[in-house]
Amino acid sequence: MVSVTNTAKKKIFTLLEEEGLGADAYVTVGVSSGGCSGLSYKLDFTKDRTDDAKLIEDNDVRILVDKKSLLYLAGTVLDFSGGLNGKGFTFSNPNATRTCGCGESFSV
Repeated sequence: MVSVTNTAKKKIFTLLEEEGLGADAYVTVGVSSGGCSGLSYKLDFTKDRTDDAKLIEDNDVRILVDKKSLLYLAGTVLDFSGGLNGKGFTFSNPNATRTCGCGESFSV
């Protein structure tokens, strides 16, 4: 459903440690209305698992995706880029028909 690259995995575990959440925390990934292309990605960390989220485990990372976002994120790869042109998590989403220049929003 959602996969995590080794680069993203390393950054996720670094951030979880910095936040004091530990390796047993979850990464929450979702989609919300907004952004210049219509939909925006959401990414956060939590210790709590909600009943309305699907648990996906990939590359030792525990990901929670809310049920409304599942269809939009099917097949998405979560990566982390630390290059000169920008630093942060990136989403490679095969369902996106259009993305904005910053890569933070998309449409289907």
